[in-house]
Amino acid sequence: MPLSWTNQTMIVEFVLRGFSSILQLNISLFIMFFIFYILTVSGNILIVLLVLCNHALHTPMYFFLVNLSFLEVCYTSNIVPKMLLIIIADQKTISVVGCLAQFYFFGSLAATECLLLAIMSYDRYLAICQPLRYPILMTGSLCLRLATGSWFCCFLLTAITMVLLCRQTFCGPNEIDHFFCDFTPLIHLSCMDTSLTESIAFATSSAVTLVPFLLITVSYSSILIAILRIPSGTGRRKAFSTCSSHLTVVTVFYGTLIATYLVPSAHSSQYLRKGFSLLYTILTPMFNPVIYSLRNRDIHEALKKCLGKKPDFLI
Repeated sequence: MPLSWTNQTMIVEFVLRGFSSILQLNISLFIMFFIFYILTVSGNILIVLLVLCNHALHTPMYFFLVNLSFLEVCYTSNIVPKMLLIIIADQKTISVVGCLAQFYFFGSLAATECLLLAIMSYDRYLAICQPLRYPILMTGSLCLRLATGSWFCCFLLTAITMVLLCRQTFCGPNEIDHFFCDFTPLIHLSCMDTSLTESIAFATSSAVTLVPFLLITVSYSSILIAILRIPSGTGRRKAFSTCSSHLTVVTVFYGTLIATYLVPSAHSSQYLRKGFSLLYTILTPMFNPVIYSLRNRDIHEALKKCLGKKPDFLI
């Protein structure tokens, strides 16, 4: 029996080191991340319920926001519960199958978010730059096709990388110096030639991150030009307010994503990589509902209807 096959059958689980170097902070970290997780899930579910229960919010913008909020719940639930177990219960082991599954859902959901953000920027472009044609262009059937296509394409593209990754032989060591199963730590544990897998992963990840980013840039460049052409200051502020929340989310999401994967892979930067990873896996999904609802009059009105009265903090 070849040595590589022997090694592959021996390794049936990985060890996620998580934040093992700061054991004295485990309880504090657990409480903090648990609160963040509850806020993330409850905030995004609240957005979904408010949109579904209020006919006035049944518009393309809020349809895509529901998709984004549902994605954020799945995104964080794929990573945070296991991370909490690592911190508080010291359950650091994860099966090879479980690790690969976690990476697959992480990669697919992150890619889907990139496409959804690009679609939402296109929606804002049509609403501001072509307001008279907007109801004709952004129809319900088109919204459904765009959202469905985003989910399907991203899960399919990530599956290509996943198939190649499953064919790798993991010879050990089986420790992953991270709090979840990301592509780079996994590929470093393989004892086979990973050039094809890395090339395919780079091509697919570039397609679902850089292309949407370029579309977002083009859309907001056109939006900015259109806003600057509005003669009144009130009109400019009103137009900008309709896309400011989305622009903030895009900036935070892509900013943390780019910073994470541009950080050098040296051991000295591992703390920094984990810190940036926390931003886009926990903090960004938690703040998205706040960003979208803080100055959103429609969300405020929907919340008041659900509460049956006018909350003080919305006055």
